[in-house]
Formats: sequence, C-alpha cells, structure tokens
Amino acid sequence: MDDEEARTRLLDTAEALFYAEGIQAVGMDRIRTESGVPLKRLYKVFPAKEALVTAYLDRRDRRWTASLRGAVAEAADPVDAVFEWLARWFSEPDFRGCAFLNAYGELGTGPAAVLDVVRRHKAELRDLLAEAAGPGRQGLADQLLILVEGATVVAALDPGPEPARRAGAAASALMRAGSGPA
Repeated sequence: MDDEEARTRLLDTAEALFYAEGIQAVGMDRIRTESGVPLKRLYKVFPAKEALVTAYLDRRDRRWTASLRGAVAEAADPVDAVFEWLARWFSEPDFRGCAFLNAYGELGTGPAAVLDVVRRHKAELRDLLAEAAGPGRQGLADQLLILVEGATVVAALDPGPEPARRAGAAASALMRAGSGPA
C-alpha cells in the first residue's frame, strides 16, 4: 500500500466515522483498524488527528460545494435549486447535519486549521448564494445563508425534505420582495 492509497482509505474511513459518530468519539486507533492502514503508515500520512480532521473537512468541502454548484449551474432558478438540492440531501439515510457546524460544535475555536476549513466552507457557501441571488444583492445572500443554515440544523433534528421546502418558500418570498440591501 502506497501513501496515496493509505490517504484515500484513511479519509474514507474518517469521513464515515466522524460524520456518523463525531470527531471526538472516534480515535485514531479505530480509524487505523477500520481502514486497514498500518499504524506507521497512518502517522506518516497524517502525523496528528488534527491533520486528518482538516483533510477530511477539506475533501468534504470540495465534494459538497461542487455538488451544490452543479445543481445551481443547471437550474433556471438558482435559488430554488439550492433548496431543492438541500431537500434531497436532508432526505439521505445517513444525513447528520452539517459536518462543518458539527466539527465547530465539537472543537470550538481550536485547532486553528480545522476552524479555517469551517470558515472557508461557510464563506464559499455565502459566495454561491450571492451568485444565485444575482448581482447587487449581497444583503439577500446573507439572508439566504441564514435560511440554509437554519434549515440544515432543523433537518439534523428532524431529517427529511420539509425544512428545505419551508426555507425555500421563505427564500422565494425574499426574492419576490427584492429584500436585502446591496
């Protein structure tokens, strides 16, 4: 097994376990055991748990954002597409809320590298929502971000499409009202 295969196995295992059970609940020994990566190789690829958590969140950010961007890019109504995409995500059997908010909730303001990934993810989401809202509607993008985050938290407690649908209805009302200062 080379470093690239070990990295992929470790990230796949970390993503499944961290998202389902929490970062602090899952130790490096369990990651090693379930990934089948020898201990020496694990610590060569990820010298500390912080490095593994950061890489897990960074990879999840790229996948999650690319999937949402793809849905929005193909849509006649980009804002509606955001909430339709969320409804599908919230309905997935393994949905456990936002991995980034979950990580922040567990780890708070440290470690810095993890916090940087969380902040970057949320900034990228806000940028995507600003693009969906249209030029000159930065205030509306901030409101849409609150709707997305609120719907995600509600869906974590009560999975299914309804939180996204309700937030989408609120977003449509905001869009019709032309709400949000530039």
